[in-house]
Amino acid sequence: MARVRIFTIDDELLPVVEGGLYTKNFSTPRISVSVVKFVAPGGAALKARAHSHGEEASLQIAGGCSVFQPDDHPDAEFRMEAGDVLLIPAGSSHYGHNRFNDDGVSMRLNVVSPPRAEFVAKDARPFYPLADPPARRD
Repeated sequence: MARVRIFTIDDELLPVVEGGLYTKNFSTPRISVSVVKFVAPGGAALKARAHSHGEEASLQIAGGCSVFQPDDHPDAEFRMEAGDVLLIPAGSSHYGHNRFNDDGVSMRLNVVSPPRAEFVAKDARPFYPLADPPARRD
């Protein structure tokens, strides 16, 4: 039987890049939920690569983020500030550039449907689509 799940946004985040990027994710058969937290100064140097997936709703929790759609709207910048929600159509290639608040944080909650393949496994490694991903440590 299905069960309610509850989690705290800024707790038990796992490092993708120590000192720069932390995340955690959860999935159901229909959606994936990811908390993404960039921290300065290390997070400022991390660049996302353009990627696409199912429809996404992104809530900016702290700091800000500019989202770009290089294929669909190459000259447009979609700016999110804390409290803003951005909806990204399914299949739309996109990437973001973070802006940090006075505490050195840019954090958001992303919900994607259908769930991202990277987040489906119960014990999935922390993941974020970085342009230059760190070497894997097994």
